[in-house]
Amino acid sequence: MCVAYPGKVIEINGEFAKVDFGGTVKDNVLISLVNAKVGDYVLVHAGYAIQIVDEEEARKTIELWEEMTKELDEEQKRRDLYEAIGGKGE
Repeated sequence: MCVAYPGKVIEINGEFAKVDFGGTVKDNVLISLVNAKVGDYVLVHAGYAIQIVDEEEARKTIELWEEMTKELDEEQKRRDLYEAIGGKGE
């Protein structure tokens, strides 16, 4: 199953961005595929920004993720999120 999670672009360095996923920050998301700017919300899968979304769509997706993972403990939620956005989940 493929999962993309929304985050807010907070800094850009060339083709890569620092993206904030509600407190979890990943600093090497490839954004060149979507031409995102600082302040944009992007869907990230496996380290790649695959789509720009508006803030409302990002919020709805985060709410859906929270509903889907409500039975998990916080550590498992963190690992699952990190794996979805392209980390090792450690």
